[in-house]
Amino acid sequence: MRVISSNKAVLTCVVSCAIALGFGPVRLQAHPFQDAPPAPSEPPAQSEPPAQDQPQPAQLTPQQLQEIVAPIALYPDALVAQILAGSAYPTQIVEAERFLEQNPNLKGAELGAEVDKQAWDPSVKALTQFPSVLADMDKNLSWTSALGDANYNQQTAVMDAVQFMRDKAQAAGNLKTTPQQTVTTQGSSIVVQPANPQIVYVPDYDPQLVYGYPMGLWPGFYPWWGVSDPYLSFGVGFGISPFFGFGWGWHAWGFDWGHRGLMYGGARYGFQSHAFYNRSAYLHGNYRGSASFARGDRGLRGYGSPAGRSYAPAARPGSRSGAFGGIAHGGDARGYSSRGQASVGGGARSGGATRGGGGGHAAGGRR
Repeated sequence: MRVISSNKAVLTCVVSCAIALGFGPVRLQAHPFQDAPPAPSEPPAQSEPPAQDQPQPAQLTPQQLQEIVAPIALYPDALVAQILAGSAYPTQIVEAERFLEQNPNLKGAELGAEVDKQAWDPSVKALTQFPSVLADMDKNLSWTSALGDANYNQQTAVMDAVQFMRDKAQAAGNLKTTPQQTVTTQGSSIVVQPANPQIVYVPDYDPQLVYGYPMGLWPGFYPWWGVSDPYLSFGVGFGISPFFGFGWGWHAWGFDWGHRGLMYGGARYGFQSHAFYNRSAYLHGNYRGSASFARGDRGLRGYGSPAGRSYAPAARPGSRSGAFGGIAHGGDARGYSSRGQASVGGGARSGGATRGGGGGHAAGGRR
């Protein structure tokens, strides 16, 4: 009897557990209106990535900046300013160069009047006063574009690089006052100006020799100088007086070296449109926010896509590709043979054809 009672007790316990397990889920479902636990909240949608996630332009090192400004650092101040500003508009540089090639008989005030009608940046218009300089920028479009990017993104550092190179050339005894130019100091900055305010001489020099130590060139750069010694030489001057009546003329340009500012018309120069500097947006068709594109800027109209000139992206590590990245010589081989070996702003070394820069003075030789 005790065994039976014990077995009953065990059976009762097992049945009770089975009932409890079997009806447990049913009891949980017996309250269909029980509040469910709150769902985890989703983070609010962001209209644009945080500022720290935005792509930042590649910053060139001081040595890279020295390489990129070395070919023009010893030019007169106003011309350096025009080149730095104009290099941000490579398509307009191409247009202006083609314009001069197609109108070889335009000179002086007549040239200025026709240039003034063009929808180019004032810096590009100003460079038509120096046709050989404009031609050099055209055939070195990869360098030109990289210089424009650097000036837009690192203007203070670019101006520091110009002063660094001038200091090196002066210390080597190769940058000094001559009958063609005056070299003075403004605080700790070196200033280069024409000796005659109506005639500008563009110095010809080899940047690999003039600075007193081996100087590398920007990758793919096509040398335009016609000298093989460490000194500056000068050819025929550019007469600039016929361009005085135009707001973009010579006297509109310069530097505020103390504050490292590029000046135009007595104020800080302002770039016209980001379309020329945000090259990744330009190449991918993102034209939003570009006033220049909205008004049909000739820099975009004439060359709706860089692919139209079969240009390839630049492959320089650590730098931002320009609109014409990867072009070693501007894709313009015909220019090499026609321009020969004359010096920038000179022509005295080759006896090649010249094009007037205005007034009674012939422009420097066209290479």
